[in-house]
Amino acid sequence: MFVRFKPDTFTLLLLSTVTIASLAPATGIFAEILNKATTWVIVLLFFLHGSKLSRQAIWAGIGHWRLHLVVTATTFMVFPLVGWLAQPLWALLLPPPLVQGMLFLCALPATVQSAIALTSIARGNIPAAVCSASASTLLGIVFTPLLVGALLAHSGHTGDPLQAVSRIAVQLLLPFALGHLLRPWTGKLLQKAGQKIRIIDQGSILLVVYAAFSSAVVGGLWQQMPLAAMATLLGVCAVLLAISMAWCLWISRRLGFSQADEATILFCGAQKSLVSGIPMANVLFSAAVVGPMILPVMLFHPMQIMVSGILAGRYGRRQSHALEENK
Repeated sequence: MFVRFKPDTFTLLLLSTVTIASLAPATGIFAEILNKATTWVIVLLFFLHGSKLSRQAIWAGIGHWRLHLVVTATTFMVFPLVGWLAQPLWALLLPPPLVQGMLFLCALPATVQSAIALTSIARGNIPAAVCSASASTLLGIVFTPLLVGALLAHSGHTGDPLQAVSRIAVQLLLPFALGHLLRPWTGKLLQKAGQKIRIIDQGSILLVVYAAFSSAVVGGLWQQMPLAAMATLLGVCAVLLAISMAWCLWISRRLGFSQADEATILFCGAQKSLVSGIPMANVLFSAAVVGPMILPVMLFHPMQIMVSGILAGRYGRRQSHALEENK
């Protein structure tokens, strides 16, 4: 039972990176070089995401428009609405930077790799999961800056949302589109590379996290964030995850979706992307505030993976029993 709650390797690496940044933050010329390097690392990261996107899988799942509509509405309407409604309560429980980080979390797109993997374990609608998760990443390039601009309008950390969209389009969408266009040539190389690509993905995120937390630590992050606030943040993230999952289950059953589609909606709609969120924060916010902005998504990420992993296993066993009974 307890093995199921064991953090994955990437979560442990994230925690280690934050620890290293806290004890030995990048400063001076090294910090300047690191900040420039993270820009190109993010470009590479989204180029690889575009190269891995299967056009055939998208066309296979795109016809299931009702499911995609529910997932998109959950990601970019329900989550931000919950964040906006909960903001007064969060302001009583958390320091302002973490409240803003929670609002940023609510505006993020859904995950891709983990959503598809969990849907597969749950024996859900995999083509629809590929389509919904991939579309969420693309839509997030436009919707996330606009939502962040609306939710954080009074924080002073965001500028013109349209300018934010243009910055994200140049740094994220352009390499993503280029990677997808070059997929006929890069796809085979990525298949040969196998797990090495995952190392590049995760290494890129760890580098951006180190750069973000270095700037935050130099600016006095941990003096402003007591342990009590971090513990409260963990509880707030847990409540948000519970609300999002409950909504996905309720709306799926209310609209009469099959169990396979219900699993797909749950694992595509109730998750938020760390892989997209950290680069977006790096583009949208100044270096001084990126650290606290990404703390909520860094806590939400392992939590959603562990809880979803347990639920996916239950869905998979339920589907297996149903198939055996129908034989």
